[in-house]
Amino acid sequence: MTTNINNNTKKNSKIPVENGQLPDPSNWGVADVVNYFKATGFEEQATAFQDQEIDGKSLLLMTRNDVLTGLSIKLGPALKIYEYHVKPLQTQHLKSNAS
Repeated sequence: MTTNINNNTKKNSKIPVENGQLPDPSNWGVADVVNYFKATGFEEQATAFQDQEIDGKSLLLMTRNDVLTGLSIKLGPALKIYEYHVKPLQTQHLKSNAS
């Protein structure tokens, strides 16, 4: 019996980094958001951001509840997307704008 291993776990560690920092999505279009999530291993879930027309500014405003319930993504991937991607991008954006 073989077990189907979720590829998201391995790919999540490869977060695109610019100049040693997370990218700032504030000027991203919908396609940029979709490409970011595809690059981080969430190809299937990236379509939810496309369907809801989430651009960079919208991404920075999303709450945990928005990601968990508003995108029609399964709970496990939604939690990973928020905790490991949306939240760190928001934190990085706030830090870079506070300086």
